[in-house]
Amino acid sequence: MRVRVEQTALPGIGVRHDLMTESGRRLGVVSHRNGRRDLVLYDPDDPDSCQHDIPLTDDEAEALADILGASLMLGQLAGLRDQAAGLLTEQIVIPAGSKYVGRPLGDTRARTRTSASIVAVLRHGEVNVSPDPTFRFAAGDVVVVVGTRQGLDGVTAILAETPDG
Repeated sequence: MRVRVEQTALPGIGVRHDLMTESGRRLGVVSHRNGRRDLVLYDPDDPDSCQHDIPLTDDEAEALADILGASLMLGQLAGLRDQAAGLLTEQIVIPAGSKYVGRPLGDTRARTRTSASIVAVLRHGEVNVSPDPTFRFAAGDVVVVVGTRQGLDGVTAILAETPDG
């Protein structure tokens, strides 16, 4: 279902975006010309009357957007899981003794060899999304892989290979 968002110019103030929830509540965001944002909840008995007005700092607005975006993405991923039975995600730590420490991701040929995809690498709290073949691994990197159980096991084995064999 598409949600209709109404935009209203507020002369001398800024702009207001309103939407009606499925439960019948009206809420909005007032974006002031000076950059301030207010989250507004309207009185259910009088749609022109504001029941609650919550000023948001830039950090708060960004955090709220992140929370809403993340929950939406999780819902979409749950739907994908139903559509893609057998598709799994796993986090694999690159051991210090791996022959791929200091080498580029492309050298693993992981996707070609296993049909599983390395979709991200976590390093020191930083997320490298969709690393390209030139991305160089470090010991302790956490590699996020998507594929079948067999593919994930294959990537685990590849990353555990030592220079000796």
